Order: sequence, then structure tokens, then C-alpha cells
Amino acid sequence: MPEDPIAHSELAALTRRFEETSAQDSREFGIIKSDLTAVRLQVGNLDQKVENLSSHVTQRLDGLERKIDGFIDEQRTVNATMVELLSSLVGKSTGE
Repeated sequence: MPEDPIAHSELAALTRRFEETSAQDSREFGIIKSDLTAVRLQVGNLDQKVENLSSHVTQRLDGLERKIDGFIDEQRTVNATMVELLSSLVGKSTGE
């Protein structure tokens, strides 16, 4: 059977298109892989920043809780002192 020049031409064109598409796909895959690596690095950095921020907030809240506890203790002492003073005045007239 003789070779068909049109069929060879079509086959060559299809082969070229396949190779061009394959090369383009490889480049695009490389770009996507590179972008994915960059995103992973950014997520890692953000994760570390969130962890540091969480630690900082926890420390600040602990300090605030200690201050509030101290204020409540001081207020209890003041209230107790006022009750003692008022109790000592009960039954006394204002002229004494």
C-alpha cells in the first residue's frame, strides 16, 4: 500500500500540537507547583504569627486577671474596714 502524503502531513501536525500542548502543560504545572510552594511558606509564616499572637494575648489576659483579683481583694479590705467602722458607730449618738 502506498504512503499517503496527506495522512503523514496530518499526523505530523497532530504530533506537533501534542508536543506543544505537552510542553505548555509542563510549564504551567511548574508554575502551579512553584505558586503552591510559595503559598505553603506563607501559611507556615502566618501560622507562626498566629501562635505568637495567641501566646502574647494569653500573657496579657493572665496579667489582667491578676490585676482584677488584686483590685477585688483591695475592695474587700475596704468594705470590711467600712463595716467595722460603721458597726462601732451603731448605738452612739452624734453628740458623743
